[in-house]
Amino acid sequence: MTYDASVRKDSDGLSRATGDRPFWGRLAGWGPYRAFAALVTASPRRQFVILATFPILWLLTQHLGPMLQMLRVSLVDAYPVAQDAPQAFTFDNYLRFFGDRIFWMPFFRTLTFAAVFTFCTLIITYPVAYFLARHVSRRNQMLMLLLLLIPFWVGEIVRTYAIMILLGNTGAVNLVLKWFGFIDRPIPFMYTSFSMGIGIVYLTALYMLLPLYSALEKLPKSYNEAAADLGAGAWTRFRRVTLPLTLEGISSGCTLVFLISTGFYATPVLLGGPSTTVFAETIAGFFHVAGDEWPTGAAFAVIMFVAALLITGVFQRLMKALRKGDTA
Repeated sequence: MTYDASVRKDSDGLSRATGDRPFWGRLAGWGPYRAFAALVTASPRRQFVILATFPILWLLTQHLGPMLQMLRVSLVDAYPVAQDAPQAFTFDNYLRFFGDRIFWMPFFRTLTFAAVFTFCTLIITYPVAYFLARHVSRRNQMLMLLLLLIPFWVGEIVRTYAIMILLGNTGAVNLVLKWFGFIDRPIPFMYTSFSMGIGIVYLTALYMLLPLYSALEKLPKSYNEAAADLGAGAWTRFRRVTLPLTLEGISSGCTLVFLISTGFYATPVLLGGPSTTVFAETIAGFFHVAGDEWPTGAAFAVIMFVAALLITGVFQRLMKALRKGDTA
């Protein structure tokens, strides 16, 4: 009797457990569903094709497609055009950039600003990522990350206006400096390369922080402990152990921040001035007028895109060589 009661009790519990999910249980035993699952998972090659279809479609339609359309527009003499109007193929839109030096200054200024701001973002966020990954307990790391991510829940424009409020003549920075007696009159932070740099670093810090945190979090603490046992000081441990093993995170973060920085438009417009005009503003100027200026703007966008990719490609090669050298 005891054995039968326990068996009945166990079977009742199993029934209740499976009864919690009646739909999925019936679906798993449904003939057409089982046939479809067997067809999908018939071979690893078929699984790969099915899994890769949706990412490839997304890449083609949402990323590569717009870029190809931009390239096509850059190679015609006018866009948009009236119905049945002829379009001529031309390279004049690209030659306009190389033939007029007035466009060179914002182009090289954009690349210079992007490189400098990327370096500043790395210097500022590396200690934050290091503290978070190496000195905060694992149960509190996600909470700290959440606190750091809160400002990024709002849009770029709102965060840019927040920087404007902080750096204005009556903003928090000037008020604090005046309260401590460091200044008698407000410092004109706004509409300078400084204010634009603060805004861009603030907006791109997340894209540097997460790769750095990921690289530092995976670094075993035993490596630094072993180096300390061998007599290496704090700076030597960082230079010979921590930094080389986090070069991949540095490379990823710098690439993301650099590429994003070359394409900022709203932040330079709101925080910059006449001496900080970037290439995105020049490109936008062509799209603000109608007719045959759009192909020129498209050509300039392609030039900026290709230049940024070439620079990041060279940077990635250098970082790869550096990692191989450290490994050797």
